[in-house]
Amino acid sequence: MAVSTMDSESSRTPQPAPALTKGGYSLLSARALGARLGTQGKHYFCGSVAAFTNIVVTFPIQKVLFRQQLHGVLAIEAVQQLQRDGLRNLYRGLLPPLLQKSTTVAIMFGLYEDFSRVLLDRAAGSGMPELATRSFAAALAGTAEAVLTPFERVQTLLQDHRHHGRFKNTVHTFRTLVTEHGVRECYRGLVPILIRNGPSNVLFFGLRGPIKEQLPEVNSRAGHMASDFVCGGLLGAALGIMFYPLNVVKSRAQSQVGGAFQPCRQVLLTVWRERGGSVAMLFRGATLNYHRSLLSWGIINATYELLLKELS
Repeated sequence: MAVSTMDSESSRTPQPAPALTKGGYSLLSARALGARLGTQGKHYFCGSVAAFTNIVVTFPIQKVLFRQQLHGVLAIEAVQQLQRDGLRNLYRGLLPPLLQKSTTVAIMFGLYEDFSRVLLDRAAGSGMPELATRSFAAALAGTAEAVLTPFERVQTLLQDHRHHGRFKNTVHTFRTLVTEHGVRECYRGLVPILIRNGPSNVLFFGLRGPIKEQLPEVNSRAGHMASDFVCGGLLGAALGIMFYPLNVVKSRAQSQVGGAFQPCRQVLLTVWRERGGSVAMLFRGATLNYHRSLLSWGIINATYELLLKELS
């Protein structure tokens, strides 16, 4: 049976490797770790480590982008805001995206593999195209990621300089929101996240195989890493531009504390009016977002595939 283009090219059954010993201590080789994680567990592990690496590298860029999305300012103005905030505040708000992204990317890759396996087993002999089955699996995985919306919510508040005096850190922000407004307040901005996650997952998993097939054939490890970086980066950048207005809506909705929950459409219209009905102003920050997504998803895809190969 031909392998679907939506499959990760590195998905293989791990073979146990003997433990290495050094100085009386037992050391696990990469393949031994892969055997311990299991066929499905390694997808969660690789996704989590890939996201962790990406967040640490790109967080300052994300803060500049966030200020542009929220206030509609130029990149240089956003950088000047961060300079005024000081170096000690540069990584303020790092913990929520570190926890959120490490978990959501683990869910994205892990649940996609799990849902694909279950749905393909159920659909066997039904005549349903494999592409449709895997697309549904990708949408389900993206929807499941939305359960971690509170982390994006807290990240937004900690990155917004208007709330620096009110919220001290991640734990304090969570406690304040729940105590003063209830758990529901932590899920402000859930709708745009749901609209974004499902379709973007379907496109990401559906296109990364065909895109990589169009790249020059490589045989070395460095060549495969470069190819995976380009493939993931191009997809991430394109999807980032496609769903950029939804992220603007999400940032605006989540910067509010308390009060009525406004519909997605109403928030978008408010931003549209405030920015003079200009498409260019609505997409203010999209250029930086393109380059950040190019770097972020390049790192995530290349790291994920590298780890998956090492653990297989």
